[in-house]
Amino acid sequence: MSSNPTRRPETDDNNEERIKRFLATASHDLQSPLRHIAMYAELLLDDLEETLDGEQLQSLRMILEKAQAAQRLTKALMSLAGGAPQVTPEEVDLQALAENVWGELTDETAVRDATLESRGLPSLRSDPALLGLVLRHLLTNALSYRSEAPLHVVITAERQEADWFIRVSDNGTGIDPAYRKRIFEPFWKLPQAGTVPGAGLGLTTAREILAALGGDLSLEDSDASGSRFLIRIPA
Repeated sequence: MSSNPTRRPETDDNNEERIKRFLATASHDLQSPLRHIAMYAELLLDDLEETLDGEQLQSLRMILEKAQAAQRLTKALMSLAGGAPQVTPEEVDLQALAENVWGELTDETAVRDATLESRGLPSLRSDPALLGLVLRHLLTNALSYRSEAPLHVVITAERQEADWFIRVSDNGTGIDPAYRKRIFEPFWKLPQAGTVPGAGLGLTTAREILAALGGDLSLEDSDASGSRFLIRIPA
């Protein structure tokens, strides 16, 4: 009996099912607390708007905005896990998006010696929540696997015919050649001294999201001086 050369290995099917199950469960469990955060922020705005000073009002509006953005993202991830990605395309200022994600991450990690350099980042039509999550995964990796030198991340973009190619480079520890084929495997994390938090799904999820957006993610280069990831996304 001849084998079917186009059939996917069973382990790949199992891994994909595990990813979808993980995304669906995590996204579903986040919906309720996010809904309550947004609801209470709206109630506080309605009740206290006239009594708050400018800075307090801005902070409360930011809470509401972030909760609503997280709600949209978890819904998109649930649809991705269900096999029917819910993509909401709009005009995205990639420069502003990258700076916003970077600012959030450096605040969360309290890293003060890391710098972001970006050049020629375009406005493009995509889903800002999903594209922002892709950048978050890549920048989180850069922050997690930095070397002893102050972290420096560079994001560039160039258009080739119908696609944008976005490169995210860092001066981190690099990836051992023995592990480069494994970095996109679900639930696998790069071995290193100390423990890097997370489920080992960052790069896997980023690649799945980009596939839903019609693009792709790959490791373009890595050595002792750092790594460079390549995002391809339709223009």
